[in-house]
Amino acid sequence: MLNHFFVFRVLISLWFMSLPSIATSKSAIYQAVSPNKNTRIEITVNEHKALAYRVWLANEPVLNWSALGFELNGVAVGQTTVVKKQRTSQHTESFAWRLGETDVIHNHYNELTLDCVSGSVTYQLVARVFDGSVAFRYVLPKQTSTNTGLIRQEHTTFSLPGAFTIYQYNEESVFTPTTVSDLQKTCDFPATLTNGTLFLSIGEADNTSYTKAVLAKGTTPTTLAVAFRKDSVRVEGACQTPWRTVSVATSAIGLHAFSDLFLRLCSPSAEPIPDWIKPGKLIRSSLTTQGGLNCIDFAASHGLQYVLFDAGWYGAEFKTISDPTQVIPAIDMPKVIAYGKSKNVGVILYVNRVALRTRLDEILPLYKKWGVAGLKFGFVDGLTQEGISWLPSAIKKAYDYGFILDIHDNYKPTGLSRTYPNLLTQEGIRGNENNPDAFHNTVLPFTRFLAGAADYTFCYPNTNRYFTDNLYKSKLQVSKGQQLALSVVYFSPLQAIFWYGNPTDYNDEGEIEFFKRVPTVWNESHYLAGEPGQFISVARRQGNVWYVGSAAGLADWSGNLPLSFLASGKRYQATIYEDDGAGSIQKRMADIGAGDSFPVSLKAKGGQALIIEEKR
Repeated sequence: MLNHFFVFRVLISLWFMSLPSIATSKSAIYQAVSPNKNTRIEITVNEHKALAYRVWLANEPVLNWSALGFELNGVAVGQTTVVKKQRTSQHTESFAWRLGETDVIHNHYNELTLDCVSGSVTYQLVARVFDGSVAFRYVLPKQTSTNTGLIRQEHTTFSLPGAFTIYQYNEESVFTPTTVSDLQKTCDFPATLTNGTLFLSIGEADNTSYTKAVLAKGTTPTTLAVAFRKDSVRVEGACQTPWRTVSVATSAIGLHAFSDLFLRLCSPSAEPIPDWIKPGKLIRSSLTTQGGLNCIDFAASHGLQYVLFDAGWYGAEFKTISDPTQVIPAIDMPKVIAYGKSKNVGVILYVNRVALRTRLDEILPLYKKWGVAGLKFGFVDGLTQEGISWLPSAIKKAYDYGFILDIHDNYKPTGLSRTYPNLLTQEGIRGNENNPDAFHNTVLPFTRFLAGAADYTFCYPNTNRYFTDNLYKSKLQVSKGQQLALSVVYFSPLQAIFWYGNPTDYNDEGEIEFFKRVPTVWNESHYLAGEPGQFISVARRQGNVWYVGSAAGLADWSGNLPLSFLASGKRYQATIYEDDGAGSIQKRMADIGAGDSFPVSLKAKGGQALIIEEKR
């Protein structure tokens, strides 16, 4: 249900943008173009004296004239606007990023800044134009009349050039493809839309002190509007809103070019990424000493870097009487941590929001003394301004103490890992523990994963049983081959592989050996083929070895994958892990080269994973 602030925004938008697609011939148009001259944003004060923008790709409209602005202390900022000054600049940068999908991130854009006045409010509209993307935000300097205020709603809209379908979802829900004209619910950022010709991703970056915003149906059948999820935004002194982003591609897989956009829009860390920030894979332990020791042995022999003690290791997670400084008697934590260090396996501890909000400053130095490698924040508040504003300082404190970090539940990334690289991953996704189907799995690469890393918590079944854990009631809805493939397709520097697995129950080494080898960060990545909800194939390289994951949706998929990412003139051996038709994994070999195409034929809900190495 939309809140009353959304109703207020609709009334305001109807008044000051009643003809959003029209700008008079006398209106000045301010613009910025991308470095390759193919993407353009235009901004004007229209005939209603309201600030508006539109976006072009190769001289074709991506967005028609759309509203800009927000409501601050009863003033509709964006109305009765006067542009006092414009400034333009160019930015060319490339930076190393060893925790991502590629070694180097290129950050090239042209920037336009407009100094504006609406009534008593002075502000800036800052727009950046990348090849294929635009981003804009509102910047409020310290006002002369007051240092505090309340942003009750944004008036930002996205006026689409015709009928589009949106892949609607909220936090950890399923995806529901819906025509924008029929949209009844809100949709989270990043939101993916298509009209069959263009694919759009509307997102958010650098949210450090705002509330959670969502997309809602606008005032016309082809318009989306920003709405606040739960509360308003309190402003004290100078502030800036998160970036609103629009990326466009002519294919679904083309959207992957913008999966690092949110990193590009955030401030870099004050220092290079320290060596103690180590990506890796983990297994979740039962809450016993022997369970921890068994997991460490399994991790050491199966290429995993971490063991996680999840909720319950210090008592009931939501009870205030549970003490995060005291381990339950069933776990000898010093013994487990020491044993892990002897095997080069780190221990990660879960801490719930109840304890985090009251005892963070106490537990961080204590866990450092214990020798803990990382933390998992549980049930953080990613929905309100207060909860979102709390997180950056908590992330930085964890960084200062040398802990890698995973944030779970409704929080989703907006690029803060560039500022705080210890934030390796987060949830904000309907993960494997919820038994999502193959449609969901093949929509995720084109939606949630465009915002950044996600902890999907793989629930790979063991060979003796599926799961006896009382939290897991039914079998997976996809094949084992798809599980293997998605560990390549889905990006997360910290990857939970065996979420419900008991290490003593995995006795088929040939079936799980792919997980032993697959990395979690990459030197190079290519989306080879894909359509949302139908199929996906991704190739990634670490060092001299390539990994390819391919997954089918709810229908069979056959095709030929280009191998042009391989070095020309060389021959390679592909080790292929795929479903055997009997519920297990079979392995075969193939000789391939850059000039070849690789045939793939997957049954519905199935998958295939490849390891490709140069022949010697």
